[in-house]
Formats: sequence, structure tokens, C-alpha cells
Amino acid sequence: MKITPRKINLFMLYKLPSAFFCGVRVRAISNEKAVVRVKHRWINQNPFRSLYWAVQGMASEFASGILVMNAIRTSNQKISMLVTHQEGRFTKKATGTILFECNEGKRIQEAIQKAIDTKEGQTIHLKTEGYNANKELVSEFIYEWSIKVKS
Repeated sequence: MKITPRKINLFMLYKLPSAFFCGVRVRAISNEKAVVRVKHRWINQNPFRSLYWAVQGMASEFASGILVMNAIRTSNQKISMLVTHQEGRFTKKATGTILFECNEGKRIQEAIQKAIDTKEGQTIHLKTEGYNANKELVSEFIYEWSIKVKS
């Protein structure tokens, strides 16, 4: 089954309802790149009238995570995935619509292939950046994903 933004957004409604109700939505996905959008609203704001940091975290993690999910699906292997570490940096107040982009698909595919070839778990660090409507960086996250072929 091909992964599409619509299918992923429905998946989110059932499996990640807090992200869905906060407005996190997949905008685009390919083998190389994922774009996730979230719009600052009353339900996802902090007391300073900007996007709450945890909502930015949900959107940014999802951008990297759906790339990992997509690469696992295309590998036709049973592979587990888990975030083992996360770092975030906030550079500007997040208001309006924020797009989170992860462009690490090629590195993910290489790590999955290495896990398949060696039968050893792999760790990969993926960067996701969030931009406002003016293309200004508002936050960036680095996720450490652990992937392992199930036996």
C-alpha cells in the first residue's frame, strides 16, 4: 500500500489523536522528503501566543518518522523503529502556519539497508526544520532513531 498524505493523516487520527487535534497534518511525502504542517491556533498555543513547543515537537518528529515508516514499508522487511534521543532549538516565535521539513530519506534508506545486511541495529540522526510563511527558521529538531530488523 502506497503511503499518501491522506492515509497518514487518517492514521494520525486513530493512532496519534493529540497530534491530529492540535492540527498536525502531512502535506507531502516522497522517498527523500516529508513536509508536515501545523497552524498556530488557540488549542495549540502557549501563554505567549505562539505555537507550543510540544506541538512543534510532534510535527517535527512526525516529519522524520513518516520517512522512516515509508522506507521500512518499501524494504519489505519487519523492522522496529524507536526514538531514543531528541534535541530541539527554537530561533523565532512560531505563529501562523509552520512547515516542518525532513530531507533525510536517502540516509534512512541506507541505514535500513545496512540493518538488513548486517542484521544489527542501526542508529540514525535525522534533522527536521520548521519554517514560517516568510521562510524563516523558527525551530529545528534532531531525532535519534533506532532501527532493528525483527527476527
